[in-house]
Amino acid sequence: MTIELDIIQTLGIGMIAYIIGVLIKNKFEFFRKFFIPSPVIGGLIISLVIFIIKERAKIDFKFDGTLQDFFMNIFFASIGLAASFKSLKKAGIIGLKLAIVIIILLPLQNVISVGISLILGINPLHGVAMGSTSMTGGIGSAISFGKIMEAKGAVGSTSIGVAAATFGLLVGSLVGGPVAKRLIKTHSLRSKGALYESKDNNIRRIINQSSLMKAIILVSLSAFLGTFINKILALTSLSFPYYVGCQFGGLVVRNIYDLLGKDVDLTNVNIVGNISLNLFLSLALINLNISAIIGLAGPMFVILISQAIFIGIYTSLVTYRFCGKDYDAAVMAAGHCGVGLGQTPNAMANMEAVIEEKGPADVAMFVFPIVLAVAVNLFNPLVITFFIDLLA
Repeated sequence: MTIELDIIQTLGIGMIAYIIGVLIKNKFEFFRKFFIPSPVIGGLIISLVIFIIKERAKIDFKFDGTLQDFFMNIFFASIGLAASFKSLKKAGIIGLKLAIVIIILLPLQNVISVGISLILGINPLHGVAMGSTSMTGGIGSAISFGKIMEAKGAVGSTSIGVAAATFGLLVGSLVGGPVAKRLIKTHSLRSKGALYESKDNNIRRIINQSSLMKAIILVSLSAFLGTFINKILALTSLSFPYYVGCQFGGLVVRNIYDLLGKDVDLTNVNIVGNISLNLFLSLALINLNISAIIGLAGPMFVILISQAIFIGIYTSLVTYRFCGKDYDAAVMAAGHCGVGLGQTPNAMANMEAVIEEKGPADVAMFVFPIVLAVAVNLFNPLVITFFIDLLA
């Protein structure tokens, strides 16, 4: 028996999942410490309940996917609006080196996961789902590209990718600190102290109906431009998910604003993006395929542990050395561990934890977020798409 839920009912269940997640996250320090998003917590609980009902009562639920896709595209359009080439230029040579290091990691993560998948005899597209798709890409990327992989025969790729990304959120906050501390101790590194105080820290954006509406218009028009970029991408031989065009639309709009000397109100844009992300994750996670995760639990564990070990080695030998072999480079290595396994909050928390104990790292804190926004969001979709088309 299958129960079909319409668009409003689906939204209602998604909101219940979000509320449950918020309540649990507020009550347990563990979830706050490792930056597990509230919709992920609640969505996993709802999907587990649905799994139990399906197994015991043979009742399945089919959710409407309209709003999930809509909020996903709006979220990635807002992400594109943060990708400023002008800001990247300010990061200088260290920023360029960091960008290269981040970009090189992307295909290597896929090579590792696909290679182990082939050895273990599972679908190599499941390996892509556990590579840069979920590791550096995070939960949103795992869901978006998971649909493409499933359309190409890799059943359960979305759920596998989400499980991998959730694992990364946990481990990303555990690996970075020890890597940085070992580098600092081994090479006797010291903080250069506070070199400057950013004026941006004192800027408070006005948040009201008018400013929020302007941000919604900007994000919406960026996504609108992205629909035409998608038509151009469709002319290539690669299979891009729909959100990529919306993200590139945001990138184009942001850099046009920079060229014209106009300011983008990122405070309100980020509010629109974060709300969309929460709604997107809530709607996506309630439909998680638990049985697919259980069926690949063993191979997943091997691949994800391998990814965690590799990121520790890579950031120690490549990120640290390539970015200057100094204290700031060690802090950036900690951040790269965080985002290479988890997401941006893990990266920033890793760096802040090191700084709190060992002293300021102004260069790292300035360069890393800027480079990350451009390098990952611009290149990871291209790398993932290449591997999917290669292995499909």
